[in-house]
Amino acid sequence: MIPSHFADSLILMLVLFNPLLMSIYLIDVVKELDRRTFIRVISRAFLISGCVFLVFAWAGDAVFVRVLQVRFAAFLMFGGIVFLVLGLRYLTQGAKMIETLRGPPEHLAGSIAMPFMIGPGTVSASVLAGARLPIGYAALAIIAALTAACLMLIVFKYLHDYLKSRRESVLERYVEIAGRISALVIGTIAVEMILKGIELWLLEVR
Repeated sequence: MIPSHFADSLILMLVLFNPLLMSIYLIDVVKELDRRTFIRVISRAFLISGCVFLVFAWAGDAVFVRVLQVRFAAFLMFGGIVFLVLGLRYLTQGAKMIETLRGPPEHLAGSIAMPFMIGPGTVSASVLAGARLPIGYAALAIIAALTAACLMLIVFKYLHDYLKSRRESVLERYVEIAGRISALVIGTIAVEMILKGIELWLLEVR
């Protein structure tokens, strides 16, 4: 029988990956790369991310307490602050923020992975999945979320190539609308991460 928290962990991971925002974050990569190269690069980035998340799901908050010697609550609060800043910057600056965030195109692999794939939010979700679920189900939830997000990005690439010469104005409108909506979602998740971090800290000091 599938544990009750399986669906919660899968949905949380997928929401934090946010294919809507990822499609905007990678819009220049979508434009520049051909389909085969894009699929290869994206698949490699998701594979690397998945390995990192599985390690955190297996090791749990011991990575922070024993190795880094910091509280997991502090990591949650820091992750919430990072995502809150990102959400606020997109709301105020729009798509221009993505260009400054991704950096030069020659560092493609690293810029794809950070900070949206391997970031405070997704790492925290991996740790929470490992704490709530048996490691097998936690791994399954993480892999399912990554696979779904990867497939959504590949579908977006095909749609982009199809609409590029026919409905360019539609694509521009999508980027703007999806970006604003995603910024609101990220901001909401960021506040929730900060509140969870505070709750964990209060439980520790009692």
